[in-house]
Amino acid sequence: VQLQASGGGLVQTGDSLTLSCVVSGRNISTFVTGWFRQAPGREREFVAAVRRSGSTNYPNSMRGRFTVSRDMPKNTVHLHMNSLKPEDTAVYYCAASTRQSTGCYLYNRRIDYSFWGKGTLVTVSS
Repeated sequence: VQLQASGGGLVQTGDSLTLSCVVSGRNISTFVTGWFRQAPGREREFVAAVRRSGSTNYPNSMRGRFTVSRDMPKNTVHLHMNSLKPEDTAVYYCAASTRQSTGCYLYNRRIDYSFWGKGTLVTVSS
């Protein structure tokens, strides 16, 4: 599985931005896709995940502002970000998890994911 994230850039506080993760080598419906981000000097943190079923999971801090969706014909996963803040500035990564689990598994840990794409930088100016 290969993943390529794109769509990052420089935006202003309050703007919206959509990131895309194009996947090759495997159909996106057969694994879980997650988004993580890493700000300078900080640990990589979980942003969102979409399960095989299409159900999603977000940390409470991002719920309502970030939405993950899938474009099946294009084998692409999108991360829609609204009301961006300077603290959202980070490199954003998409990743794939082939881990099998029950329907309520969170998929919010880095170790859940075996495949990672190169990140895309999002900078939010104040």
